[in-house]
Amino acid sequence: MADKHVGGQAVIEGVMMRSPTRISTAVRKQSGEIVVKNDDFVSLTKRKKVLGWPVIRGVISLFEMLYIGIKSLNYSADIAMEEIDKEKNEKKGKKSKEDKKSQGFLMGLTMVLAFGLGILVFFFFPLFVSNLLSLKRDALVFNLVAGIIRVLMFLLYVWGISLWGEFRRVFEYHGAEHKSVYAYEAGEIMTVDNVKKYSTKHPRCGTSFVLVVVIFAILFYSLSDTMYFLLTGFPPSLLKRVLIHLTLLPLVAGGSYELLKLSGKKKEKKITRLLIAPGLWLQRITTKEPSDSQLEVAIVALENAVEKEKRDLNVEV
Repeated sequence: MADKHVGGQAVIEGVMMRSPTRISTAVRKQSGEIVVKNDDFVSLTKRKKVLGWPVIRGVISLFEMLYIGIKSLNYSADIAMEEIDKEKNEKKGKKSKEDKKSQGFLMGLTMVLAFGLGILVFFFFPLFVSNLLSLKRDALVFNLVAGIIRVLMFLLYVWGISLWGEFRRVFEYHGAEHKSVYAYEAGEIMTVDNVKKYSTKHPRCGTSFVLVVVIFAILFYSLSDTMYFLLTGFPPSLLKRVLIHLTLLPLVAGGSYELLKLSGKKKEKKITRLLIAPGLWLQRITTKEPSDSQLEVAIVALENAVEKEKRDLNVEV
């Protein structure tokens, strides 16, 4: 039976899909043409046994997701820049491919830097506020307050970008990605009519992962801060707390990954439904109903991603 574990993300005017052996990014150009970039990719967790151990695989998967996501965004940015510059190039003379790639790279780099700055603020500011409130002697209360602040900041951020018109299309492609994955997992023949009936909300979405990380971090960091107090007799200072929490962040991400992975296997359990419910609720903001044209792009990306599995196992999806 084919391995139906696929996932992806929305990119600029397109969708990236990832199967166990391939990454495919499909982008719709202004002309209506769908261009596709395929890259063979097998996770390090599958190639190296030790990297596939629980928690470790979560850390590796997180870095792989970031790498693949940035690479896919850069590709879609290159296509977007080609479209934007098309008229200018016709009037002023053609630019070299290197110039176009450079512009696309800069667009992608800007996104990455903005993302990095957001993470820094998202991580440091809640600790700073909790410290101002003189909560540092109670590890659980300190991290609970910091966690609540992080959740509120994240919700405000997501709500804020949802008001930006340009992001609506990204959210629509996000919905198209989820619908396509749902249809594929259900064994549907991948047509627009078959795919469009599925939900835009998927329990394995990265949105759910972020919220699980925040919840898991409250418990994990409370434990680490308590251990520091027991070993030294003093609560950590703000700077030490930031450094300790940053150092332990990969373990928090790895543990959260395991929780989300477990929730995918035990979907009917009440605790699982409670765990994924906030993420599904948040997807009311981060996903929108896609058009047939957007669904077509998502289907193309998915079919390219799973092409090798279909060929090797001689199955139809």
